[in-house]
Amino acid sequence: MKVEQIYTGCLAQGAYYIMSDGEVAIIDPLREVDAYIQRALVDKAKIKYVLETHFHADFVSGHLDLAKKTGAKIVYGPTAVPSFDFYPAKDGEIIALGKVKIKVIHTPGHTMESTCYLLIDESGKEVALFSGDTLFIGDVGRPDLAQKVKAELTQDILAAHLYDSLRNKIMTLADDVVIYPAHGAGSACGKKMSKETQDTLGHQKATNYALAPNMTKPEFIEAVLDGLVAPPGYFPLNVMMNIQGYDSIDDVLARGQHAFTPDAFEVAANETSALILDTRAAQDFANGFIPNAINIGIDGNFAPWVGAMIPDIKQEILLVTDEGRELEVITRLARVGYDYTIGFLQGGFKAWQDAGKEVDKIKSIDALELADQKTKDNATLILDVRKASEYKSEHIKGAINAPLDFINDSMSMIDKDKTYFVHCAGGYRSMIFISILKARGFDHLIDVKGGFKEIKDSSKFNITEYKVPTTLLL
Repeated sequence: MKVEQIYTGCLAQGAYYIMSDGEVAIIDPLREVDAYIQRALVDKAKIKYVLETHFHADFVSGHLDLAKKTGAKIVYGPTAVPSFDFYPAKDGEIIALGKVKIKVIHTPGHTMESTCYLLIDESGKEVALFSGDTLFIGDVGRPDLAQKVKAELTQDILAAHLYDSLRNKIMTLADDVVIYPAHGAGSACGKKMSKETQDTLGHQKATNYALAPNMTKPEFIEAVLDGLVAPPGYFPLNVMMNIQGYDSIDDVLARGQHAFTPDAFEVAANETSALILDTRAAQDFANGFIPNAINIGIDGNFAPWVGAMIPDIKQEILLVTDEGRELEVITRLARVGYDYTIGFLQGGFKAWQDAGKEVDKIKSIDALELADQKTKDNATLILDVRKASEYKSEHIKGAINAPLDFINDSMSMIDKDKTYFVHCAGGYRSMIFISILKARGFDHLIDVKGGFKEIKDSSKFNITEYKVPTTLLL
């Protein structure tokens, strides 16, 4: 028996490869499926099942392409009704895989079709639970996403289901069962997930707030709903793609790999409604970019920020990337349902410059320069575009919190005629923020490279830190 976790950091997502006696099951595959097929070829095994824990919101699963290419059977748990051929497994059903067994455990709560898969080894011992978004390491799945698809499934109703699923079906398993979740820290599918990607159920019972043994159902509902922020806008759109189907990843990649010369790129930008997405590093972008392009760096938390900043997954996209990374970018866009990349700038931004095309820039200063500016003018306007929770933890005294997460609300606070100095935690989000606003006519935004880390390390600023109220210490 072989169990392999295939973890993708940019999505904080875990897919799983289980092999026994020449048969393979893949759980929650990413959209690009060739890596799974190659693993099976090396093992001289056949992919028999694609097991889906639920209709994913944060990425497009590879179930359709994997089934088409291998003949594998797509399996969902009870209540799932997708628009393609699949096997509806019953709660408690045993699925045979080589010399091992996989038990289907229906666990509604994150979504109504949410299902966990319990791996039983050759000796009959229950060894691992593939828990999807029902149980994370340190957290549980947020119960407010399904209502974006079905309004009658309120977050309170789903949270109540989740409580019952955890107490009656998961916490009754043996403490030494290993938990393999679908996500880890960085995913928007939970709020307190650990950076660890697996753990024993016993340790989770002792440390996970949502599994506290004496917690009542009302207390659980209050705890899991507390502090939830609105999910990215692309989540319900990905759910529908996973339910209804989508173009083959092969077609999406072929369509996106159309190389445009600078002249052709300019024509495409002018004659279509395509958005110009520049995925280079923030400071490379600041030093020169195509007018009206927005920057979301491929080496940061790329997919979630694309999903948050580009609300329409059918938006046509023209890419500017580092040379040689075009396919990587197109693939990572497709993972979250952005299938309409129509081409990229051949030769990258240098080709655009060499062709004598118009170039725009963003002024970027370091923390010491900002300190000098603040000394000269104590009324200097500073925008902190980190999340509200980060800002509340500590920030420059007098800085305005304008979270990138809610950029349209944040934009309404800004006077186009005034100059603002913009920072985030490390310089990634501030460049996204400025590039989007600059494309909307905000021309007086100055980036603070290095972000709050460099600001704090400089010791030149009055930092306001959150103080725990005395009453909470009693």
